[in-house]
Amino acid sequence: MAFQPLHDRVLVRRVEGDEKTKGGLIIPDSAKEKPAEGEVVACGPGARKDSGELIEMSVKPGQRILFGKWSGTEVTLDGQELLIMKESDILGIIENDAAAKAA
Repeated sequence: MAFQPLHDRVLVRRVEGDEKTKGGLIIPDSAKEKPAEGEVVACGPGARKDSGELIEMSVKPGQRILFGKWSGTEVTLDGQELLIMKESDILGIIENDAAAKAA
């Protein structure tokens, strides 16, 4: 896929949640909520200040993120359902527990 978001936009692939509850009940597809967690696929170069100076992106491809429930615009590229959203719609970066403990 050759898609490069512009400005401060981010291309995100949703990460599917668990199909069972902690108690072992299976959740049917019709009852599942769309996950608010995803993986960054591609990023634009960043926003620009009024002076023209580039503000770099805080996220990078490959990072797992948390975003608002109604964030982004759904698109289909190469048969994959993805989201395009502004960086400001991202609530935070989910750090890997192993990487966080090593740091």
